[in-house]
Amino acid sequence: MKKQNLIPVLCLSLITTFAIGQNKYPNTPPEVSPMPMKPEMTEIWDPEVRVVTPAKKLGDAPSDAIILFDGKNLDQWVSQKDITKPAPWKIVDNDHMEVVPQSGGIQTKLKFGDCQIHIEFSAPDEVQDVGQGRGNSGLFLQNRYELQILDNFNNRTYANGQAGSIYKDVPPLVNAMRSPLEWNSYDVIYTAVRYKADGRVDAPARITVLHNGVLVQNNTTIAGLTNYIGLHMYPAAHGDDVISLQDHGNKTQFRNIWIRKL
Repeated sequence: MKKQNLIPVLCLSLITTFAIGQNKYPNTPPEVSPMPMKPEMTEIWDPEVRVVTPAKKLGDAPSDAIILFDGKNLDQWVSQKDITKPAPWKIVDNDHMEVVPQSGGIQTKLKFGDCQIHIEFSAPDEVQDVGQGRGNSGLFLQNRYELQILDNFNNRTYANGQAGSIYKDVPPLVNAMRSPLEWNSYDVIYTAVRYKADGRVDAPARITVLHNGVLVQNNTTIAGLTNYIGLHMYPAAHGDDVISLQDHGNKTQFRNIWIRKL
């Protein structure tokens, strides 16, 4: 008798346990389906977005930028030929710097990865030569990947070597160059290359460039080192590195250079 009495008790226990286990799963629809959204359900309040004060003049540095050159000195730069020595280029009228041909390129003291850069440049005042010989220089990201600087105002050259190109890689979408006696600007958004733990590329570098306010590179993939000769491939894994400007034998001029780490 006692064993028989256990059967209904056990069944009741199992049913009760099953019912309790199912309580957290609703089995009746809500009064309104789908349930109405409330505005606050899609509002993000924290963390609060930090404040950056923009410059009063368009193109000038915002409050969180690192000023790389403002016309006063070259304290943020060193010689590429000998990084223990100051940058050898010339400051003109406390306004801009000018390449001293054959003195070598210059590079920043600080190293950068992902960044936003603003730089203004002008071709030499006296127009000389043609093609790659006119106002040639280059902005190198992580000291390896070149955004070409060249005077391409009424001056044709190979498309992936003209102003606004990722050198010997991707031509610009358009030629937005001003005349040699005018100033040009690049506004650059750069995403650095990512490497896997084993040294292989996980994600290539990408770049967006506005040339004088005109989009010339639209989230462009950089294929690797921007070599003058040969295929472009990525070097061994590396991290943040300097920004450099090239001495290509022309008296190219620069002003108002600033950068934001991203």
